[in-house]
Amino acid sequence: MKSVNIIQDLSAAPGAIFPSDSLAAARRGLLALYATAIAAVDGRENTRRALSRHQAIEGPTWICAIGKAASAMALGAAAAHSGSCLGGLVVTKPGHADEKALAAAGIRCLFGAHPLPDASSLEAGEQLIAALSDIPSGATVIVLLSGGASSLIEAPIRGIDLTELRRINAWLLGSGLAIEQINLVRKSISRIKGGGLLDVIPERSLRALAISDVPGNVAGVIGSGPLTPEPDLAVRVMKLPLPDWLLERVRQGLAERGEMSVRGPEIELIADLETAIDAIAEHARRSGLSVHLHPEPIQGQAATRGRELARTLIDSEPGLHIWGGETTVELPHRPGRGGRNQHLALAAAIELAGHPDALMLGAGTDGTDGPTEDAGALVDGWTLERAADAGFEPESCLAGADSGSLLEASGDLIRTGPTGTNVMDLILGLKL
Repeated sequence: MKSVNIIQDLSAAPGAIFPSDSLAAARRGLLALYATAIAAVDGRENTRRALSRHQAIEGPTWICAIGKAASAMALGAAAAHSGSCLGGLVVTKPGHADEKALAAAGIRCLFGAHPLPDASSLEAGEQLIAALSDIPSGATVIVLLSGGASSLIEAPIRGIDLTELRRINAWLLGSGLAIEQINLVRKSISRIKGGGLLDVIPERSLRALAISDVPGNVAGVIGSGPLTPEPDLAVRVMKLPLPDWLLERVRQGLAERGEMSVRGPEIELIADLETAIDAIAEHARRSGLSVHLHPEPIQGQAATRGRELARTLIDSEPGLHIWGGETTVELPHRPGRGGRNQHLALAAAIELAGHPDALMLGAGTDGTDGPTEDAGALVDGWTLERAADAGFEPESCLAGADSGSLLEASGDLIRTGPTGTNVMDLILGLKL
């Protein structure tokens, strides 16, 4: 069975999302609510609106956008400063850029790799440094940051080649560490993260905007904080449970970076997870649904949280439950297909089996989940039955981090394509 493409499900009117309690209608309703959230945090419109509603930037501008939402954000900035934009540079993930529209605005586009950096990430890092060093005098630099920047651009410390950089990032992504902890390590071994990019653009007029994909919207965690120095980096990173080989590289990087005491620019937050959740809640209430908000960010092991959230849903009164955050998955030596949202959804499906009145959606707002092109999955009480018909055993797929294979067979994967935004993951539970 094919993945679901939610672009085909955006036409439902708010008052008619749930015309009945049928499973098909409920699934369409959850997909429509997810799409509502994506629209609310759109990178292009939120950037254009943010730059237009404040005092205009005087003189020429140059745009630097990095992350999965970089293309959309850059086009929003170009629209807000169409008469003064001298060009710019976008670094994003392959398939996430409107190259024709960017070229028309005079903006060059480079592609890095995600979730693991590759040679293109190193090249993008060096070209970004060169471009920022050569901006016309008098131009205000508009820096636009979004999630994914940590892998898309990189300029490691001396002695770390691409093979070792990928080894470090692969270990971090499979370690179970939270994203803010992972980014501490990334900053320690990078010349541009943790405020390092400020060395390239000193004493220049700067305007910075960000779409947050991290808990608490901490500027220094978004994209590993290229504009945000972290003076206590050494103290924090050395408390992490790192293997000896990685600790050696961290110590080397901290020595090379030296003291970081310079303050970075103010970074304006233009969209975050709360923006998306508020849009879902408003839409759902207009549809007549009872809404249960869970403000505490979802973190921890994806399988554990998936089971817990499913049990909460089963035991609840009818209505919509909304969670958000990012979980983690400790990968086996040879993981199968999937990402943290698919892993969480499969664990939830195990609990939902035999409960035809409960559904759960878990998906990334950027349109991808881990190394896959699927955003996540929408499971229900019949997911395991459909998977069994195709010969899949759920516990084995969980153990092998192969949730995507089972969820493809059950017809529960969600595919959106690039969304132009990135504000962490959404989890929607519906009790009929």
